[in-house]
Amino acid sequence: MKKSIFAVLTAIALLATSCGMGYGNSGYGNTGYGNMGGYGGGTGNILGNVLGSILGNVLLGGYGLDASSLAGNWAYNGASAAFTNQQTLNKAGGVEAANNLINQLAPKFQAAGITKKNTTFKFGADNTFAAQVHGIPFNGTYTFNQNNGEIALKSAAQTLKGNVMKTTNGIALMFDANQMATMLQKVGKVDNATAVEAVKQLAKSSDGARVGFELTK
Repeated sequence: MKKSIFAVLTAIALLATSCGMGYGNSGYGNTGYGNMGGYGGGTGNILGNVLGSILGNVLLGGYGLDASSLAGNWAYNGASAAFTNQQTLNKAGGVEAANNLINQLAPKFQAAGITKKNTTFKFGADNTFAAQVHGIPFNGTYTFNQNNGEIALKSAAQTLKGNVMKTTNGIALMFDANQMATMLQKVGKVDNATAVEAVKQLAKSSDGARVGFELTK
């Protein structure tokens, strides 16, 4: 699947070149490929939709996730990773860099004891949340900026600031290295220090990387 992503990107790039298309000023970021100028319709819209879908899974920025879509019950479904912007993604090595992070994170979360049954989040429409991380309750209030995907989870003991974004299967809740370590150690009381440190170092391995949980309903 991951190799196919590169194949798709390569094919799209070749098609765009052969059709004489330029990327214009749209960029990979929050504007997305779906809004590319100069393409008009037809092939341009197809390219925009495909590229926007691929890059929308590895670049932070909300990507159509609003407060009503965030509300509900979510459970851990696997590891997730993304980058803060196009520049950090390119520097890390492109789409494959995010996929590599996910592949390396998954066994670390497993070693830390994170499972679908013991790691869940419920986001209320009233900006309250009720979660458990590694089976440890984590409750409080949250603020969510649907324009950029930033989220803050505030409990009596901790305030964690991260990002939430849409994925193909649901949403991804992600943090920088230090906040992710806090989520695991201080919130989830994970006692496997080696696994926590490995997650932290993976998050630090690339500038602009954010790591965390993919959640599904």
